[in-house]
Amino acid sequence: MKRDRLFGYRIAAESVDGCLDQVIAWLEGGERRRYFSCANPHSLVVADGDPEFRRALLDADLLVPDGVGILIGSRILGGTIREVVTGSDIFSGLSRRLDRARERRYSYFFLGASEETLRDISARLPRDYPGIRLAGVYSPPFKAEFSAEDSRRMIEVVNGARPDVLWVGMTAPKQEKWIHKNRELLDVKFIGAIGAVFDFYTGKVKRSHPVFQKLGLEWLPRLCREPRRLWRRNFVSSPVFLARAIRERLGQCW
Repeated sequence: MKRDRLFGYRIAAESVDGCLDQVIAWLEGGERRRYFSCANPHSLVVADGDPEFRRALLDADLLVPDGVGILIGSRILGGTIREVVTGSDIFSGLSRRLDRARERRYSYFFLGASEETLRDISARLPRDYPGIRLAGVYSPPFKAEFSAEDSRRMIEVVNGARPDVLWVGMTAPKQEKWIHKNRELLDVKFIGAIGAVFDFYTGKVKRSHPVFQKLGLEWLPRLCREPRRLWRRNFVSSPVFLARAIRERLGQCW
């Protein structure tokens, strides 16, 4: 698939459908442990100071442009990324496609979030996507860093359920670093780091109106709802990211 290099990262320069085509090809081709994550200005700025997180993003099989800032950065640097692709887009789009492939009956496992959120997912998924089998759910301990025993238990539960797709929702960069460290031990075909999508899917947190999404302003209503949590990524990370893109462009010109 077509990708652009942005600060060393290979980011998909495809539509949502193009990204989904790649995931379906991996699933149908019997690939193992393919891993996808999202790139946005905040995550790339954070990764500059976190080598483990940076390596997890660099090694992702599919890194999607999750934010209008990535599109702007790509344009500044002469790239071809023209469409935002979010974790929600991948989750909902893949679910619709796999739901139609009922003769194969693909299966999901959800790792992360609270017991309450996982109960809501367990109740909703069979109604929304009856063609997908729910292999299992697991809520890991809420802590800044997992112990070796925590990870061993998580891997054991996932592998015991033998899902085709593992969705991980622990927030970035925790989820990406955990997947990168443990992916070779996971007996799954595809792994998706989708963070807040667990809460979006259950309705616990509402996504911005589609109008804001189309305008590239999905971040604005969320910032208004959660200013204390999101101000840094919008007013610190985004300017740092764009300034870096401009400096790199000027360097190309000279």
